[in-house]
Amino acid sequence: MLGSEPQPTLSDSEYRMFRDLFKATCGLWFGDDSRFLLEKRLGRRMRQLEVESFATYHYLLRKQAGGEEEIAAIIDELTTNETYFFRERSQLRALIEEIIPERLTRARSGPVNIWSAGCSSGEEPYSIVMLALEAGLRPGIDLRIHASDISRRCLAKAREGVYRETSFRETPPELRARYFKEQDGLYALSADVRKHVYFTRMNLLEPARFALLGPLDVVLCRNVIIYFDRETKKRVIDAFGERIVPGGHLLLGHSESLIHVTSAFELAHLRSDLVYRKPQRGEAPADPRHSAAFAALRKATGGSGER
Repeated sequence: MLGSEPQPTLSDSEYRMFRDLFKATCGLWFGDDSRFLLEKRLGRRMRQLEVESFATYHYLLRKQAGGEEEIAAIIDELTTNETYFFRERSQLRALIEEIIPERLTRARSGPVNIWSAGCSSGEEPYSIVMLALEAGLRPGIDLRIHASDISRRCLAKAREGVYRETSFRETPPELRARYFKEQDGLYALSADVRKHVYFTRMNLLEPARFALLGPLDVVLCRNVIIYFDRETKKRVIDAFGERIVPGGHLLLGHSESLIHVTSAFELAHLRSDLVYRKPQRGEAPADPRHSAAFAALRKATGGSGER
């Protein structure tokens, strides 16, 4: 067992091996400024497994039986997974009050199909269900919600639907009282909400599996692609574009942008927020630099045009 002995440090070659492995398997990108963080979190996991060298641990991830399971475990160590209910509320308001009603007015069969990609512990998709119920929408009839994450630990927590106080920093007291039951400092979400979210484990670098979700009206991928380099961002966003129906929407985090990534989506300036929209068939994507939405975005971000 590893005791108080000095912990190993990542050599240059080991750092590059782990960096390339994580980019290839799950899209996570660690630049040179993240080297210490990578070393620290890998080391913590290695101590749990009583693995004494980075080379041995890299071999375990790549070659041995169970390597896929261990990659899922180390991803939990490497990513923040910090989320809470009703995060970036204005964007969720745009989804409930503008996007879903607009999609429902179109000639179509079945509910509006929504995917929360990178759902972490479930706060985002459950927030959508609660807001939909509050707006008089019927989950399962008016909208269907899929949610996915690469982390098995996060998905297990999401399915359980039990949360601590930190998940409620933006939750109105009346909604907490209506949809949660408190016991011993934990809050269990009502089954009437949980039953409307369909969880699955999914790696965003495996787009062939996206077809399982069917044609999508809305994809939420918020505060996920910040972990990717530009090449991987483009690969993932292009895959979303293949599944989103014409006129459908892509919702990113407020700190994220598709500028220099793709021109397949245009900025849509809704009443509540700025979102991305896939043009209708035969409709060329607008150059975002010439749009009123882009001008508003530049003003809000101090002229950078980045979200």
